[in-house]
Amino acid sequence: MNNIAIISPSVRAGRKSHRVAVYFENLIREKNLAGVEILDLLIYNFPLFDERLKYQHTPLQGAVDFAGKIRQADGVLIISPEYNGGSPASLKNAIDLLVEEWYKKPVAFATVSDGSFAGTQAVISLQFSLSKLGAMIVPAILRFPVIQSLFDENGVPAEKEKTDKRSLSFLNEFLWYIEARKKML
Repeated sequence: MNNIAIISPSVRAGRKSHRVAVYFENLIREKNLAGVEILDLLIYNFPLFDERLKYQHTPLQGAVDFAGKIRQADGVLIISPEYNGGSPASLKNAIDLLVEEWYKKPVAFATVSDGSFAGTQAVISLQFSLSKLGAMIVPAILRFPVIQSLFDENGVPAEKEKTDKRSLSFLNEFLWYIEARKKML
């Protein structure tokens, strides 16, 4: 069975994007699509790194753990909110911490925002950075606008059937990339 890591990057109080991470974790388990784990950057609480993990003399145990979970994942699903047209600093910090762990790793994005653009701008710079590290960027992006009305605080969608249909289509493409990568190794 495939293993998917979901990165929930928001560290803000009252964050709403984490609801989407919880939703995907529950959906993937409910449909038995893969093993799944949320890597919550709020819990990791990484400092601003001044060096890549592989060059650190005394790395934080949490950073070593995070790197191992990314390395072991068959694919990574990033749930990115949009802050002022970009992604959260916590996410860029976590991405830049690693190098080899991203190489040929299928990475998919679900983006969220309080407004109607649903994180469209945030994902562009993330795709570029991860592609420079050699990640396999899944072309499908699932966008969730006006997030506060789409999911409750437990990750339950307001329109479950409709949301599940869109999300399963997105996940099927993500899983296709994961399987394609396995066939090429």
